[in-house]
Amino acid sequence: MVHITRRDPLGWGYRVTVFLLTPLLNLLTKRHWEGTENITMQQGGMVVATNHISWFDPLVTSHVLWDNDRPPRFLAKESVFRVPIVGAIITSAKQIRVYRETSNATDAVRDAIAAVNCGECVVVYPEGTITREPNLWPMTGKTGAARIALAAGCPLIPMAQWGAQEVMRPYRKEFRILPRKTMKILVGPPIDLSDLRNRPLDADTLHLATNRLMDALTGLLAQIRQETPPEERYVFDREEHS
Repeated sequence: MVHITRRDPLGWGYRVTVFLLTPLLNLLTKRHWEGTENITMQQGGMVVATNHISWFDPLVTSHVLWDNDRPPRFLAKESVFRVPIVGAIITSAKQIRVYRETSNATDAVRDAIAAVNCGECVVVYPEGTITREPNLWPMTGKTGAARIALAAGCPLIPMAQWGAQEVMRPYRKEFRILPRKTMKILVGPPIDLSDLRNRPLDADTLHLATNRLMDALTGLLAQIRQETPPEERYVFDREEHS
């Protein structure tokens, strides 16, 4: 099985972003990455699911995956593609548009499955937004990551991160890059979905897979933080925060 690497055509936007940001991230952040062999040992396309704690953490996620020769393709809100300059860059970089709560909402899953089948590393934030949990633990997950992985028959890799929130706290307009912060990453082995592969992609199957994913993410984050997570996951109600 083949997969997309840094040597493949990625689009001018990808190359420009890597050229500008990689040296800055190397200079301005410290790293403590563990479990990256769970990325490099995979052949073919895959889904990487990570917790979301800051507007800064997509850069951290990209840094890890790029350094491990798996250029990431993110699912990003459609509105971001309409931002001047940024939209042109991420369009060139072939990021995947997400149309929330519209008739086109399923297009992102379809496009993500197609990307995985072409050998891409697709990144999904299963919570759907930056966590609203008061202590930044993972919330309940949406089923998109599990749906993509099951439909494509590819590995679903959990990756927990901690540290980006020290640069930009959730939902605050700030940038505290100095003094240098340590970006902590712990990548787990693929979620075991073997018993679900031949089942219909119905709500029960997707919720089982998603619960396994969120359990794994929470467990990895607990290892990084050396803390005990809450017994029950926070349930985010988008209407309450709209």
